[in-house]
Amino acid sequence: MTVDIIQRPVDTGDVRLNVATAGDGPPVLLLHGFPDSWLVWRYQIEALATAGYRVVAPDLRGFGESDRPAEVAGYTVDKLLGDVLAVCADAGITRTPVVGHDWGASLAWQLTFHRPELVERLAVLSVGHYAAGVAAGWEQRRLSWYMLWFQFPGVAEAVFPAQDWRLYREWAWGGAGPGEHPECERQIADLSRPGALTAALNWYRANIKPERYVVPELPAAPRVRCPTLGIWSSGDEFLGEAQMRGSGGYVDGPWRYERVDGGHWIPTSAPEAVNRLLLEFLPAP
Repeated sequence: MTVDIIQRPVDTGDVRLNVATAGDGPPVLLLHGFPDSWLVWRYQIEALATAGYRVVAPDLRGFGESDRPAEVAGYTVDKLLGDVLAVCADAGITRTPVVGHDWGASLAWQLTFHRPELVERLAVLSVGHYAAGVAAGWEQRRLSWYMLWFQFPGVAEAVFPAQDWRLYREWAWGGAGPGEHPECERQIADLSRPGALTAALNWYRANIKPERYVVPELPAAPRVRCPTLGIWSSGDEFLGEAQMRGSGGYVDGPWRYERVDGGHWIPTSAPEAVNRLLLEFLPAP
């Protein structure tokens, strides 16, 4: 890294979050997903800070060096939104572009729904508007099967770590063996800490209800008015292209869709493409 990254704690009043910042200039907020930390954004942090932005990238609750509440209720979307608002308040941010990947993208959509005055522009990687996910039908439900499996307390916690995380490696990383993929090893090291795997799974348990996994018709859905960029990767084994392409139907502001070559963890599997698209999309510093 050629830019200085400062990590500091932010007390939200409920949990303590670790927040990484770099650069000077207008802010850009980066929200990571499962099972990551601010480190998944390291290539984007360097590119954005070098280009003249002030990057703010928290470890969301349950991940990285942030607190990991033990109870499922500690991960509901209202708690997660409260954390993001606390990070923004601490950084003096009143309006900012927001970039999210995976669960961070879901959270970025929710932030835009609930606090549209805060979100200047929205860039979402991998995860589209939730109504577009419903509209994607059975293809997306088949890809998302694991979300139902994660609902059973203690099951994934027992299965994933067994035999040096063999099934996690197969599910998430195409069977990468020990030491074969640095990103896989980084995730496993994080998830191996006490309480970390349960904390990560609790995002699913708190916010995805089996009774709503299949619905007979599309839900009434909020719309987005700010400029929005959707990025989907050709190698994503968890999220289909339809749910991202279809998200444009819920955006009243300018909408741009981009498909890139890479795996699900786009910030690290396609960093040059992501950096280029973000720098094109963000307002000049």
